[in-house]
Amino acid sequence: MPDDENKMPLFQHLEEFRTRLLICCLAVGVGFVISYFFSGRIFGLLMKPWIDAMPPGQSAKLIYTAPHEAFFVYMKVSLISGTFLSAPVILWQLWRFVAPGLYENEKKYMLPVIFCSCLCFISGILFGYFVVIPVAFKFFASFSSEYITPMLRTTEYLTFANKMLLCFGISFELPVFAFFLSKLGVLSADFLKRKRKWAIVLIFIAAAVLTPSPDVVSQLLMAMPLLVLYEASVWIVHFFGGPRAVTNEE
Repeated sequence: MPDDENKMPLFQHLEEFRTRLLICCLAVGVGFVISYFFSGRIFGLLMKPWIDAMPPGQSAKLIYTAPHEAFFVYMKVSLISGTFLSAPVILWQLWRFVAPGLYENEKKYMLPVIFCSCLCFISGILFGYFVVIPVAFKFFASFSSEYITPMLRTTEYLTFANKMLLCFGISFELPVFAFFLSKLGVLSADFLKRKRKWAIVLIFIAAAVLTPSPDVVSQLLMAMPLLVLYEASVWIVHFFGGPRAVTNEE
């Protein structure tokens, strides 16, 4: 049962929410300042797949067409990096806010779920950075010739790379979503097995929609791990799903 002695009036809840939100904003601000000093190196890491994809002798330099564009690119890099850097503080504040309202059995699996969720998200980002983006960039760079030279803007490159990494990070959360739905009694392992054919179709549609690039290679590289994650979700729901997920599947 939730702790009765920790029950608070609405205004106290709002005050606590305000306090924890301020702590999160402060953590993001500190992370932003720290990341700004390394924003050039961080952006260099984001550019590495593009540099490696360029043919020998071909320039991989980016351009900016507005006086403030490069500055705001570094600001965006710092903000995104600062948010990731402050993620432990944000998650801890979120946990401290919701934990008093959870039952004991819910608290037991919430921390492992949060850990697995972070692990899946980071795994998706790493897969996108080391596998998908290099392949996609090599595919795009192959169209350059003596008549066609790529001249990417810094803003466009940052937006493309961020969208790609974010899509893969979110898509790798599929097993975690399946686990939560099974605990709510919405999903069961048998249901996932019966709907596998439809799931395959939906996965390829989702890959086509979520992938920021229109090439088939990137879409396949997103669909393949999603298919593997779907099968992993079947086993996770089978072994760790809630009891209601089994009884409500008929």
